[in-house]
Amino acid sequence: MNIGIRLSKDDFMYDIHSLVKSFFPDDDVSIFTDSDTEKCEAARDLLLCVDIPDYADRKAAKDSLKRELYGMLSTYTGHTLPWGTLSGIRPTKIPMKYLEEGMPRAEIRSRIREDYLASDGKIDLAIEVAENERALLRDIPLGPDTFSLYLNVPFCPSICLYCTFSSSPASVWGRRMDDYLDAMIREMRTGLAGRPSPTTVYIGGGTPTSLLPEQLDRLLTAVEETWDLGGCVEFTVEAGRPDSITREKLAVLRRHGISRISVNPQTMNQRTLDLIGRRHTVEDTFRAFGLAREMGFDNINMDIILGLPGETAADVAHTVAEIERLMPDSFTVHSLAVKRASRLTRSLREAHEAGLIDDYTRYEGLSFENSEEIIGIAYDAARRMGMVPYYLYRQKNMKGGLENTGFALPGKACLYNILIMEELQEIRAFGSGASTKLVFPDGRIERRINPKDVKTYLERMAGGAGSDA
Repeated sequence: MNIGIRLSKDDFMYDIHSLVKSFFPDDDVSIFTDSDTEKCEAARDLLLCVDIPDYADRKAAKDSLKRELYGMLSTYTGHTLPWGTLSGIRPTKIPMKYLEEGMPRAEIRSRIREDYLASDGKIDLAIEVAENERALLRDIPLGPDTFSLYLNVPFCPSICLYCTFSSSPASVWGRRMDDYLDAMIREMRTGLAGRPSPTTVYIGGGTPTSLLPEQLDRLLTAVEETWDLGGCVEFTVEAGRPDSITREKLAVLRRHGISRISVNPQTMNQRTLDLIGRRHTVEDTFRAFGLAREMGFDNINMDIILGLPGETAADVAHTVAEIERLMPDSFTVHSLAVKRASRLTRSLREAHEAGLIDDYTRYEGLSFENSEEIIGIAYDAARRMGMVPYYLYRQKNMKGGLENTGFALPGKACLYNILIMEELQEIRAFGSGASTKLVFPDGRIERRINPKDVKTYLERMAGGAGSDA
């Protein structure tokens, strides 16, 4: 369906578009003002006309307008949204603010329900996450001179068909991965050398364990030589792909005192793994996890994605049952975003045209299903494993209008995840596609992003431009 939103003036365009898109995630939604006569005259299946009133309080006017529009859309579609009118990526900021003000829990629930029309279940989840975050933040050193580090290794054994990150196949880059490490280490040493000890360090990607053992060792040695890690309370390496994890690489991580790793299956259904291009088996996941435990890692995270093609509630139940057998220390539940589902559909078609998939027809018509029932299966498993939710965020166009939530056992939460979500200190980032987040005393946030393309990043570093960090 082709949906148009006509506004009397261009206030609140992003918020209104996001809300309408939440009700019609699979449809084309465009937004314009009365002055755009060409779009106004275009034929549409549904045209929404929104009159933006004059206002003195911008936030109050926006919230009121969204509630009115929500009611109309809910009546028209017969549906409600789990998060109501909330469209931001960090819904926990609202209960966090009220908790800081000393507002009682019951009043917070009532306020969020009235202001944003969210469901009771999502309100309770947001409050619980905010409470757990507050408790964890008390133990994290924060202040104007504190910062955390993010290092991006944008290589993977293979590229998942739904991936929207700037990842590159390790097999294609080969020896140039050493050039990449040279560039990132140079950027690190010119960007922040001599600064106080980082609070947390997170090496992500991509898949950092796509590097060879000696390359991993060189990167970790460079971090240790560039910064004093005496005050670092958490050092994460996102091992991620089971097919990239070896005894030799884990030995390097242990030798450098890495405190937290991940072994991410995304699903425990082999048919889905084959479909999305993961190129590892369910057995590989068990092998990698068992090897990490054998070598002494006691803080291991596992990620899953809900809404993968063709997966049903029964498939998700199977995945979480297998994860419960392993008993990780933390468990992150992601909801596939519509844009990734669209990319996956397109990638399957392109793979068929390239001769990589013989029978494309068996992939046609696959559903990308997520719901309160399905996400509840994963959340119930986390609770059974003794975990509590400690961070939460949303993305645009998520299937079912749902969320991504991290669960952890006591003492096993990823502190870096909280710090980057709550924007309480600077995140200094290095590598291609890395995004530095500067936090100023007046609350202003400034982002500086490196080139996503690895080749462009290497050229920039070779040219002596240095980092914006």
